[in-house]
Amino acid sequence: MKKKIFPFSAIVGQDEMKLALILNVIDPSIGGVLIRGEKGTGKSTIVRSLADILPEIEVVEGCPFSCDPDSPAELCPECTKRLEEGPLPRARRKVRVVDLPLSATEDRIVGTLDIERALKTGEKHFEPGILAAAHRGILYVDEINLLDDHLVDLLLDAAAMGVNFVEREGISFSHPARFVLVGTMNPEEGELRPQLLDRFGLCVQVEGIKDPKERVLIIERRMAFEKDPENFSTQFAEENQKLASRILEAQKILNQIEIPEDVLYQVAKKLITLGVDGHRGDLTVIKTARAHAAFCGRETITEEDLKVAETLSLPHRLRRRPFEEVAF
Repeated sequence: MKKKIFPFSAIVGQDEMKLALILNVIDPSIGGVLIRGEKGTGKSTIVRSLADILPEIEVVEGCPFSCDPDSPAELCPECTKRLEEGPLPRARRKVRVVDLPLSATEDRIVGTLDIERALKTGEKHFEPGILAAAHRGILYVDEINLLDDHLVDLLLDAAAMGVNFVEREGISFSHPARFVLVGTMNPEEGELRPQLLDRFGLCVQVEGIKDPKERVLIIERRMAFEKDPENFSTQFAEENQKLASRILEAQKILNQIEIPEDVLYQVAKKLITLGVDGHRGDLTVIKTARAHAAFCGRETITEEDLKVAETLSLPHRLRRRPFEEVAF
């Protein structure tokens, strides 16, 4: 029996977190979302609910890496070989949310190469890991601040490059690994190193809702869902479909969004003034603003898009605040 997912449109509050996730789905190159805050604020529910409304993706049937049959340049080695023999078989499936447990080892994450087999027969045999399962989906890491730093580095490297590269004893294997990385953490349990913080595209702070009316609405909706998931979900089906269509349209027009040169200069000058290290922040602000413009159906980046991008992209990169003192 298929487990019913709580409808995304029925979730009360946490608008900043929802928007950060949506923008990453529109443009995964933004670099993922770090969600900081207390437990029980709907982080996992929101991630799974968003994945549930996304359009199904087309994959190469039988491929453990979920290769896109319409992107021959991004096929894994096996699918590339199969393509030489004829058209690739296709299948459709939902976007996956893949959980990464804190106990995961490096081999479990990146996959393993059978060195002995390779040396004996000359054939590369690769056992796919978590990154292979997450390709074209969402990789969810709860309490990412408790994960070993070098494993967080691995995840961020793969997310940035869109490729998982494994090398053992001079033998290497690579496969596509494009995914939206979502990490959650409770700052009271320890912080991430600043170098790792900066590599997350967006960062949002979440906390329990303080408005009594909204808290009551959360209770009522949750209980109604548990009583009759089918009927409850039907009430929000149209709203979910509208949002899914809006995301799909934004993905289509993303690369057509105009980015005026004066906007690039505004962002560069502002981040210099704020003392943001490196250049990753500049790029993230622009990409986030572009994704927001696409989500809103605009043809060019506006002041509103920049403000949203600033709010989501800069807090974890600032040495000092508030950044409201320096306007775009």
